[in-house]
Amino acid sequence: MSEMSRQRGITILGSTGSIGLSTLDVLSRHPGRFKVVALTANSQVERLHEQCLKYLPQYAVMADSTAAAQLAERLKASGCHTEVLSGVDGLEQVVTLNEVDDVMAAIVGAAGLRPSMAAAKAGKRILLANKEALVMAGDLFMREVRENGAELLPIDSEHNAIFQCMPKNYSDGLSETGVAHILLTASGGPFIDRDISTFETVTPVEAVAHPNWSMGQKISVDSATMMNKGLEVIEAHWLFAATAEQIKVVIHPQSVIHSMVQYIDGSVLAQLGNPDMRTPIAHALGYPERIESGVENLNIFDIARFDFKEPDFHRFPCLRLAFEALKAGGTAPAVLNAANEVAVEAFLGSSLGFMQISKVVEQTMQQVPVSAVTDLDALLATDAEARRIAQNLIERSA
Repeated sequence: MSEMSRQRGITILGSTGSIGLSTLDVLSRHPGRFKVVALTANSQVERLHEQCLKYLPQYAVMADSTAAAQLAERLKASGCHTEVLSGVDGLEQVVTLNEVDDVMAAIVGAAGLRPSMAAAKAGKRILLANKEALVMAGDLFMREVRENGAELLPIDSEHNAIFQCMPKNYSDGLSETGVAHILLTASGGPFIDRDISTFETVTPVEAVAHPNWSMGQKISVDSATMMNKGLEVIEAHWLFAATAEQIKVVIHPQSVIHSMVQYIDGSVLAQLGNPDMRTPIAHALGYPERIESGVENLNIFDIARFDFKEPDFHRFPCLRLAFEALKAGGTAPAVLNAANEVAVEAFLGSSLGFMQISKVVEQTMQQVPVSAVTDLDALLATDAEARRIAQNLIERSA
């Protein structure tokens, strides 16, 4: 087979999550084009077992070693010859295999940083759905991509939309290529019109009930606080070499315009589509070609109208904190992300109030000094320190 016609090998980091499931759905529509080499999960043995029986990957990785042993036992009993690995070492191994062309990086949170970095070092095409790789270690990560000839394609619907609307030479600098602003759209989450005075009583069930998107619990809470959009602002900075001043957040409740690029001549290019992650996934999997995604075509007559509003930092303080972290630079975004992960976990466990999430993040940022990002180990040490401080703040507030 020629290079263009042979099957592309793919590793899916986080195959049991929402992005992983959508990726497998798209892959199933193109059986002759892709080959699943490895699937990974944190602890969902049952679901990964089912996926291994269906897709017959060469490897399966469980982050949890006990879960890995359970999976290996079940696969053996099912007559499946998929080899089971565990831990970070296993994740790094399956992104660096020679037979792997593409890596879908969809592990949520800081846990996805090391395998995503390993994929960059191995020069793979990285389909990046993990925000934290860029939020925590943007400078280090982008350096590895450049120096090792890796290819980076964004999977977040907003960044994928921006990528589609950008000039091909955007890496030369936005101003030099005629771009005035990136307009990063946001749904506003479930509380865009809710009375702020009632935010103290928000429950985890309410916070994860996103009006437009089907996402995991952590990302859904981040959408409710708009920290998710703040992390995307930082991500856009690294992906498109954009300054904080060149990135604007636009609340668009319909979630049909996924983002826009404004040019210096007055033009605004937008990417539209139904709110379904299979669209950006299919775009990245087939790039530079277009492949079928399974998403229903957008009927603009059904939409009838588009609404836009500016974000309110009083309603969404987490968005303000993200812009502050971006402007501070260095380790500040990593501290922001670490404190937020700890605070959201506490909120989901009902040990922290919804309004306290931003307060824990802000106080943690105030207590951890900003320093330059020199290497991954130092960065992870800062991440650990921020988590310790955030946890202490939560325990003192209990």
